[in-house]
Amino acid sequence: MTLLKMFVNGQAMSGGSLNHALHGARPLGPARTAPAYRFFSVRDEFPGLHPVADGGAAIVGEVYEVSYEVLRDRLLPEEPSELELGVITLDDGSGSFSMRMRASALTAPGVVDITAHGGWHAYLAAL
Repeated sequence: MTLLKMFVNGQAMSGGSLNHALHGARPLGPARTAPAYRFFSVRDEFPGLHPVADGGAAIVGEVYEVSYEVLRDRLLPEEPSELELGVITLDDGSGSFSMRMRASALTAPGVVDITAHGGWHAYLAAL
């Protein structure tokens, strides 16, 4: 069985409403992205990462080791349409799969830049 590294930064994190979709995945622990992303809240329902050339920050999340089956059959079907599967860079220089904001969703109603909070849990605590 092939295993993949998956960075999550919103509702799929421990205690989140989508964490059940990672059942069968092995948590590898907390992680941060490289400082190359802006972070957005979509209607205060879920967050999304978006890569930028300048003005990015490191965003807090968790990394899991997932099988293709968990990714394909459990996690991806539950992800909102504003997000797409992509590859990001973590602060240690390694790559990881992650859900990212679609460029077309960045200007949608209810999308707010929350990069300054550094992570989803910090943003929710500030609401």
